[in-house]
Amino acid sequence: MKSVSELTDFYYKELYPSINKLEETRKRIVSQLKFYGGMGIVAFAIVALWMGKNFGLLHPLSIALVIGFIILASITYRFMTNGYAKDFKAKIITPMIGAIDPHLLYNPDFMVSQHLFERSELFKHSIDRYSGNDYVKGSIGGVSLEFSDIHAEYQTRDSKGRTQWHTLFRGLFLVAEFNKHFKAKTVILPDYAEKSFGSLIGGWLQSINFTREGLIRMDDPEFEKHFVVYGSDQIEARYILTHSMMKRILDFQRRVSHPLFISFVHNHIHVGIATGKDLFEPAVFTSLLDYKQTMEYVNTLQNTIGLVEELKLNEKLWSKE
Repeated sequence: MKSVSELTDFYYKELYPSINKLEETRKRIVSQLKFYGGMGIVAFAIVALWMGKNFGLLHPLSIALVIGFIILASITYRFMTNGYAKDFKAKIITPMIGAIDPHLLYNPDFMVSQHLFERSELFKHSIDRYSGNDYVKGSIGGVSLEFSDIHAEYQTRDSKGRTQWHTLFRGLFLVAEFNKHFKAKTVILPDYAEKSFGSLIGGWLQSINFTREGLIRMDDPEFEKHFVVYGSDQIEARYILTHSMMKRILDFQRRVSHPLFISFVHNHIHVGIATGKDLFEPAVFTSLLDYKQTMEYVNTLQNTIGLVEELKLNEKLWSKE
Protein backbone atom coordinates (compact mmCIF):
# COMPACT_ATOMS: atom_id res chain seq x y z
CA MET A 1 0.00 0.00 0.00
CA LYS A 2 1.25 3.50 -0.83
CA SER A 3 2.68 5.64 1.96
CA VAL A 4 1.33 9.06 2.94
CA SER A 5 4.14 10.80 1.02
CA GLU A 6 3.46 8.71 -2.11
CA LEU A 7 -0.24 9.52 -1.95
CA THR A 8 0.52 13.21 -1.45
CA ASP A 9 2.79 13.17 -4.52
CA PHE A 10 0.09 11.38 -6.49
CA TYR A 11 -2.48 13.99 -5.43
CA TYR A 12 -0.36 16.96 -6.50
CA LYS A 13 1.37 15.49 -9.57
CA GLU A 14 -1.03 13.03 -11.21
CA LEU A 15 -4.27 14.75 -10.28
CA TYR A 16 -3.15 18.37 -10.63
CA PRO A 17 -4.96 19.12 -13.95
CA SER A 18 -8.25 17.89 -12.46
CA ILE A 19 -7.63 19.67 -9.15
CA ASN A 20 -6.87 22.92 -10.95
CA LYS A 21 -10.14 22.79 -12.92
CA LEU A 22 -12.10 21.93 -9.77
CA GLU A 23 -10.41 24.80 -7.94
CA GLU A 24 -11.71 27.21 -10.57
CA THR A 25 -15.18 25.74 -10.16
CA ARG A 26 -14.90 26.09 -6.38
CA LYS A 27 -13.94 29.77 -6.64
CA ARG A 28 -16.88 30.42 -8.95
CA ILE A 29 -19.27 28.71 -6.53
CA VAL A 30 -17.93 30.72 -3.59
CA SER A 31 -18.46 33.97 -5.52
CA GLN A 32 -22.03 32.95 -6.34
CA LEU A 33 -22.72 31.92 -2.76
CA LYS A 34 -21.45 35.26 -1.47
CA PHE A 35 -23.57 37.17 -3.99
CA TYR A 36 -26.81 35.26 -3.39
CA GLY A 37 -26.07 35.01 0.32
CA GLY A 38 -25.67 38.78 0.58
CA MET A 39 -28.92 39.37 -1.30
CA GLY A 40 -30.67 36.82 0.87
CA ILE A 41 -29.46 38.38 4.11
CA VAL A 42 -30.58 41.85 3.02
CA ALA A 43 -34.01 40.52 2.00
CA PHE A 44 -34.29 38.54 5.22
CA ALA A 45 -33.35 41.58 7.34
CA ILE A 46 -35.99 43.75 5.65
CA VAL A 47 -38.73 41.16 6.07
CA ALA A 48 -37.60 40.33 9.63
CA LEU A 49 -37.76 44.03 10.65
CA TRP A 50 -41.25 44.30 9.18
CA MET A 51 -42.38 41.08 10.87
CA GLY A 52 -40.85 42.14 14.19
CA LYS A 53 -42.54 45.53 14.06
CA ASN A 54 -45.97 44.16 13.17
CA PHE A 55 -46.05 40.80 14.92
CA GLY A 56 -43.12 40.64 17.35
CA LEU A 57 -39.93 38.59 17.08
CA LEU A 58 -41.41 35.63 19.01
CA HIS A 59 -44.58 35.44 16.94
CA PRO A 60 -45.06 32.05 15.19
CA LEU A 61 -44.88 33.78 11.79
CA SER A 62 -41.53 35.36 12.70
CA ILE A 63 -40.15 32.04 13.88
CA ALA A 64 -41.47 30.36 10.71
CA LEU A 65 -39.63 33.00 8.67
CA VAL A 66 -36.31 32.17 10.35
CA ILE A 67 -36.82 28.43 9.87
CA GLY A 68 -37.85 28.96 6.25
CA PHE A 69 -34.78 31.08 5.57
CA ILE A 70 -32.47 28.41 7.03
CA ILE A 71 -34.14 25.67 4.96
CA LEU A 72 -33.95 27.77 1.77
CA ALA A 73 -30.28 28.58 2.39
CA SER A 74 -29.51 24.89 2.92
CA ILE A 75 -31.34 23.84 -0.27
CA THR A 76 -29.60 26.57 -2.27
CA TYR A 77 -26.18 25.55 -0.96
CA ARG A 78 -26.75 21.89 -1.83
CA PHE A 79 -28.07 22.74 -5.28
CA MET A 80 -25.07 24.93 -6.08
CA THR A 81 -22.43 22.50 -4.77
CA ASN A 82 -23.94 19.16 -5.81
CA GLY A 83 -22.30 18.94 -9.25
CA TYR A 84 -18.97 20.12 -7.85
CA ALA A 85 -19.06 17.41 -5.16
CA LYS A 86 -19.82 14.69 -7.72
CA ASP A 87 -16.96 15.84 -9.96
CA PHE A 88 -14.57 15.90 -7.00
CA LYS A 89 -15.41 12.32 -6.03
CA ALA A 90 -15.19 11.09 -9.63
CA LYS A 91 -11.95 12.88 -10.53
CA ILE A 92 -10.09 12.93 -7.21
CA ILE A 93 -11.31 10.37 -4.67
CA THR A 94 -11.86 7.55 -7.18
CA PRO A 95 -8.32 7.66 -8.67
CA MET A 96 -6.79 8.09 -5.19
CA ILE A 97 -8.49 4.93 -3.97
CA GLY A 98 -7.35 3.17 -7.14
CA ALA A 99 -3.80 4.36 -6.48
CA ILE A 100 -3.89 2.77 -3.02
CA ASP A 101 -5.04 -0.56 -4.43
CA PRO A 102 -6.57 -1.22 -7.88
CA HIS A 103 -8.76 -3.96 -6.41
CA LEU A 104 -10.71 -1.51 -4.24
CA LEU A 105 -14.10 -0.49 -5.60
CA TYR A 106 -15.63 2.90 -4.81
CA ASN A 107 -19.28 3.95 -4.99
CA PRO A 108 -19.99 7.50 -3.77
CA ASP A 109 -23.74 6.86 -3.46
CA PHE A 110 -23.71 3.53 -1.58
CA MET A 111 -23.03 2.63 2.08
CA VAL A 112 -22.34 -0.23 4.47
CA SER A 113 -25.67 -1.98 5.10
CA GLN A 114 -27.72 -1.26 8.20
CA HIS A 115 -27.64 -4.99 8.93
CA LEU A 116 -23.85 -4.95 9.34
CA PHE A 117 -23.98 -1.76 11.38
CA GLU A 118 -26.51 -3.30 13.79
CA ARG A 119 -24.66 -6.62 13.83
CA SER A 120 -21.63 -4.87 15.30
CA GLU A 121 -23.57 -4.29 18.55
CA LEU A 122 -21.55 -1.13 19.09
CA PHE A 123 -24.62 1.03 19.59
CA LYS A 124 -27.45 -0.29 21.76
CA HIS A 125 -30.31 1.77 20.44
CA SER A 126 -32.97 1.32 17.79
CA ILE A 127 -32.28 3.18 14.54
CA ASP A 128 -35.07 5.26 13.00
CA ARG A 129 -33.09 6.83 10.18
CA TYR A 130 -30.01 5.43 8.47
CA SER A 131 -28.01 7.01 5.65
CA GLY A 132 -24.49 7.09 4.28
CA ASN A 133 -22.25 7.45 1.25
CA ASP A 134 -18.70 7.02 -0.06
CA TYR A 135 -18.65 3.23 0.04
CA VAL A 136 -15.39 1.34 -0.51
CA LYS A 137 -15.14 -2.43 -0.82
CA GLY A 138 -12.31 -4.78 -1.67
CA SER A 139 -9.35 -6.65 -0.27
CA ILE A 140 -6.09 -5.50 1.31
CA GLY A 141 -3.40 -8.09 1.94
CA GLY A 142 -5.94 -10.87 1.46
CA VAL A 143 -8.38 -9.38 3.98
CA SER A 144 -11.87 -8.50 2.75
CA LEU A 145 -13.15 -5.17 4.00
CA GLU A 146 -15.77 -2.52 3.34
CA PHE A 147 -16.35 0.92 4.78
CA SER A 148 -18.35 4.09 4.26
CA ASP A 149 -19.59 7.22 5.96
CA ILE A 150 -22.64 6.46 8.09
CA HIS A 151 -25.19 8.66 9.84
CA ALA A 152 -27.46 6.70 12.19
CA GLU A 153 -30.21 8.52 14.07
CA TYR A 154 -33.05 7.77 16.48
CA GLN A 155 -36.24 9.66 17.14
CA THR A 156 -37.90 10.84 20.35
CA ARG A 157 -40.95 12.93 21.18
CA ASP A 158 -41.15 15.53 23.88
CA SER A 159 -44.04 16.10 26.28
CA LYS A 160 -45.87 18.11 23.61
CA GLY A 161 -45.51 15.37 21.00
CA ARG A 162 -42.89 17.21 18.98
CA THR A 163 -40.42 15.04 17.08
CA GLN A 164 -36.72 15.34 17.85
CA TRP A 165 -33.89 13.62 15.99
CA HIS A 166 -30.70 12.53 17.75
CA THR A 167 -27.46 11.33 16.20
CA LEU A 168 -26.49 7.87 17.41
CA PHE A 169 -23.37 7.74 15.27
CA ARG A 170 -21.91 9.85 12.50
CA GLY A 171 -18.57 9.01 10.99
CA LEU A 172 -16.65 6.26 9.26
CA PHE A 173 -17.78 2.67 9.74
CA LEU A 174 -15.59 -0.27 8.65
CA VAL A 175 -16.11 -4.05 8.59
CA ALA A 176 -13.26 -6.49 7.93
CA GLU A 177 -12.60 -10.19 8.27
CA PHE A 178 -10.70 -11.21 11.37
CA ASN A 179 -8.28 -14.10 11.30
CA LYS A 180 -9.04 -15.37 14.77
CA HIS A 181 -11.99 -17.69 15.11
CA PHE A 182 -14.28 -16.76 18.00
CA LYS A 183 -17.75 -17.68 19.21
CA ALA A 184 -18.41 -14.95 21.79
CA LYS A 185 -18.80 -11.20 21.33
CA THR A 186 -16.30 -8.58 22.46
CA VAL A 187 -17.08 -4.86 22.37
CA ILE A 188 -14.59 -2.03 22.97
CA LEU A 189 -15.98 1.43 23.68
CA PRO A 190 -14.48 4.81 24.59
CA ASP A 191 -14.12 5.01 28.38
CA TYR A 192 -16.12 8.17 29.00
CA ALA A 193 -17.01 7.14 32.57
CA GLU A 194 -13.45 6.77 33.83
CA LYS A 195 -12.32 9.95 32.08
CA SER A 196 -15.18 11.91 33.66
CA PHE A 197 -15.39 10.40 37.14
CA GLY A 198 -12.06 8.69 37.76
CA SER A 199 -11.20 5.00 38.02
CA LEU A 200 -13.23 4.26 41.17
CA ILE A 201 -16.61 5.78 40.30
CA GLY A 202 -16.04 5.27 36.57
CA GLY A 203 -15.34 1.58 37.11
CA TRP A 204 -18.52 1.23 39.16
CA LEU A 205 -20.59 2.94 36.43
CA GLN A 206 -19.07 0.61 33.84
CA SER A 207 -19.98 -2.45 35.87
CA ILE A 208 -23.68 -1.49 36.14
CA ASN A 209 -24.16 -0.89 32.42
CA PHE A 210 -27.17 -3.20 32.02
CA THR A 211 -27.30 -2.76 28.23
CA ARG A 212 -23.99 -4.60 27.93
CA GLU A 213 -22.67 -8.05 28.67
CA GLY A 214 -20.05 -8.60 31.36
CA LEU A 215 -17.40 -5.98 32.04
CA ILE A 216 -13.92 -7.30 31.23
CA ARG A 217 -10.90 -5.81 32.97
CA MET A 218 -7.74 -5.77 30.87
CA ASP A 219 -4.27 -5.84 32.42
CA ASP A 220 -3.00 -2.88 30.38
CA PRO A 221 -3.41 0.36 32.42
CA GLU A 222 -3.03 2.61 29.37
CA PHE A 223 -5.66 0.66 27.43
CA GLU A 224 -8.00 0.71 30.45
CA LYS A 225 -7.60 4.48 30.65
CA HIS A 226 -8.95 4.96 27.12
CA PHE A 227 -11.35 2.05 26.61
CA VAL A 228 -13.88 -0.12 28.39
CA VAL A 229 -14.36 -3.73 27.26
CA TYR A 230 -17.57 -5.77 27.46
CA GLY A 231 -17.99 -9.35 26.36
CA SER A 232 -19.73 -12.67 26.87
CA ASP A 233 -16.50 -14.62 27.39
CA GLN A 234 -13.60 -13.32 29.51
CA ILE A 235 -11.13 -15.87 28.17
CA GLU A 236 -11.98 -15.29 24.52
CA ALA A 237 -11.80 -11.50 24.94
CA ARG A 238 -8.22 -11.84 26.20
CA TYR A 239 -7.50 -14.30 23.42
CA ILE A 240 -8.46 -11.58 20.92
CA LEU A 241 -7.05 -8.59 22.80
CA THR A 242 -3.45 -9.58 23.18
CA HIS A 243 -0.93 -7.01 24.43
CA SER A 244 0.18 -6.34 20.87
CA MET A 245 -3.42 -5.90 19.69
CA MET A 246 -4.19 -3.46 22.51
CA LYS A 247 -1.06 -1.48 21.65
CA ARG A 248 -2.07 -1.32 18.00
CA ILE A 249 -5.56 -0.11 18.91
CA LEU A 250 -4.06 2.58 21.15
CA ASP A 251 -1.70 3.66 18.38
CA PHE A 252 -4.56 3.86 15.92
CA GLN A 253 -6.67 5.86 18.41
CA ARG A 254 -3.89 8.42 18.83
CA ARG A 255 -3.62 8.82 15.08
CA VAL A 256 -7.32 9.28 14.27
CA SER A 257 -8.01 11.47 17.35
CA HIS A 258 -11.78 10.77 17.22
CA PRO A 259 -13.86 8.49 19.49
CA LEU A 260 -13.15 4.90 18.47
CA PHE A 261 -15.61 1.99 18.74
CA ILE A 262 -14.54 -1.60 17.99
CA SER A 263 -16.31 -4.95 18.19
CA PHE A 264 -15.44 -8.53 17.36
CA VAL A 265 -18.61 -10.31 16.27
CA HIS A 266 -19.16 -13.24 13.88
CA ASN A 267 -15.46 -13.51 12.97
CA HIS A 268 -15.41 -9.89 11.83
CA ILE A 269 -14.00 -6.72 13.28
CA HIS A 270 -16.30 -3.68 13.19
CA VAL A 271 -14.78 -0.23 13.63
CA GLY A 272 -16.62 3.05 14.10
CA ILE A 273 -14.68 6.33 14.00
CA ALA A 274 -16.99 9.09 15.21
CA THR A 275 -15.73 11.99 13.11
CA GLY A 276 -19.06 13.83 13.20
CA LYS A 277 -18.92 14.61 9.48
CA ASP A 278 -18.63 13.15 5.97
CA LEU A 279 -14.96 12.64 5.25
CA PHE A 280 -14.81 12.74 1.47
CA GLU A 281 -16.84 15.87 0.79
CA PRO A 282 -14.86 18.51 -1.12
CA ALA A 283 -13.80 21.76 0.49
CA VAL A 284 -15.90 24.75 -0.59
CA PHE A 285 -14.48 27.63 1.41
CA THR A 286 -10.91 26.29 1.50
CA SER A 287 -8.66 25.91 -1.55
CA LEU A 288 -8.24 22.39 -2.91
CA LEU A 289 -4.56 23.29 -3.33
CA ASP A 290 -4.19 24.04 0.39
CA TYR A 291 -1.69 21.58 1.91
CA LYS A 292 -3.65 21.07 5.12
CA GLN A 293 -6.80 20.32 3.16
CA THR A 294 -4.90 17.90 0.92
CA MET A 295 -3.49 16.03 3.91
CA GLU A 296 -6.96 15.63 5.37
CA TYR A 297 -8.05 13.64 2.29
CA VAL A 298 -4.78 11.70 2.12
CA ASN A 299 -4.68 10.86 5.84
CA THR A 300 -8.33 9.83 5.88
CA LEU A 301 -7.77 7.29 3.13
CA GLN A 302 -4.43 6.14 4.49
CA ASN A 303 -5.66 5.69 8.06
CA THR A 304 -8.87 3.92 7.08
CA ILE A 305 -7.47 1.46 4.57
CA GLY A 306 -4.26 1.15 6.55
CA LEU A 307 -6.26 -0.13 9.52
CA VAL A 308 -5.89 -3.63 8.08
CA GLU A 309 -2.11 -3.35 8.28
CA GLU A 310 -2.21 -1.37 11.53
CA LEU A 311 -4.04 -4.15 13.36
CA LYS A 312 -2.17 -6.83 11.42
CA LEU A 313 -5.41 -8.41 10.23
CA ASN A 314 -3.58 -9.89 7.26
CA GLU A 315 -1.23 -11.94 9.44
CA LYS A 316 -2.75 -15.38 9.63
CA LEU A 317 -1.34 -16.23 13.02
CA TRP A 318 -4.49 -18.04 14.10
CA SER A 319 -6.45 -20.58 12.13
CA LYS A 320 -10.20 -20.44 11.68
CA GLU A 321 -11.97 -23.61 12.68
